[in-house]
Amino acid sequence: MKKKSILEVNVLYTLIAIVIGFIIGAIFLAVAGISPSVAYGKLIDGVIGKPKYMIWTLVYASPLIFTGLSVAFSLRTGVFNIGAEGQFVVGALAACAVGILVKLPPIIHAPLCILAAAAAGFFWSYLVGLMKVKRGIHEVLSYIMFNWLAFYLSNYMVNTDALHKEGSGEATKNVLDSARLLLPEGMLKALNCNGANWGFLLAVVVAVGIWVIIEKTTLGYKLKAVGFNKEAATFGGINANKSILTALGISGALAGIGGAVQVLGMGGRISQFAGQEGYGFEGITVALIAGSNPIGCIFSGIFYGAMKYGGSKLTIVGAPEEVIDIIMGCVIIFIAISQVFKRMFIRMAKRKEAK
Repeated sequence: MKKKSILEVNVLYTLIAIVIGFIIGAIFLAVAGISPSVAYGKLIDGVIGKPKYMIWTLVYASPLIFTGLSVAFSLRTGVFNIGAEGQFVVGALAACAVGILVKLPPIIHAPLCILAAAAAGFFWSYLVGLMKVKRGIHEVLSYIMFNWLAFYLSNYMVNTDALHKEGSGEATKNVLDSARLLLPEGMLKALNCNGANWGFLLAVVVAVGIWVIIEKTTLGYKLKAVGFNKEAATFGGINANKSILTALGISGALAGIGGAVQVLGMGGRISQFAGQEGYGFEGITVALIAGSNPIGCIFSGIFYGAMKYGGSKLTIVGAPEEVIDIIMGCVIIFIAISQVFKRMFIRMAKRKEAK
């Protein structure tokens, strides 16, 4: 009963933060001389106005759910994975390389690309874990550097002869059709969405699997124990360093799969980056909105995906797309503030009980 009440309180705080975010967004729109009702009406219509809009929302949400799961998993186990961006990029690169260079039947090719992406993300994050447990280097600093390493590595690989597309343009070749995650042609036509893919279903399955690992397995118990109190966990016989490496590795693999879903689903290839893509950083928002709950990441990912896809239509009514960033930023700020107040109230209640 206590767990349920805490969950309900967290959901309430999140909903209030979202409402406040939209109110602040409306104020900015009004100051800019744009009707908030018209802009928000277009935003909502751009998400649920047609069935294909809702499918596109799920397409946009799929990689965000994976990066959200990546961050949420690390937070539940006591480390902060700010490197999901880099893990997403190397995962996308690995999936793209295997999708271009390896020729296999579809039933084998796409899963192999996803496994390659997971392995790349795992390795990229595991290196940071080794630096943390062996040399005491804080993971946040390492992750920031590794994000840029992934950025430049991807741009280098895009322009190699093996991957670069023929002719002009700074992008790779398209991955082979056997590696794509797209739905069958008939379903694409019926849904009127050429980007519809299996990514969202895969994200839901993985989210449930991560929830089971965290809440129902010995591994999850050990990882959470280290996250709550490393010294106490070590005293209880848990190998804390091994748990940290495991947590960071799994977290990286999740972000890597997100990169694979983006490339094999909607993207089809990788272009040279002019700046950070942002999926990993947006995953932090998804995880925080979800309260680091894997199942919650499904719904917060859909919400963020809806905001991104619906927000792309705001220019039709003269509203800047950046208003979406303002709304999401405000949501995170007020979620953080709500957590501060919640802790204050808990401490006050404990003091009263002690008296």
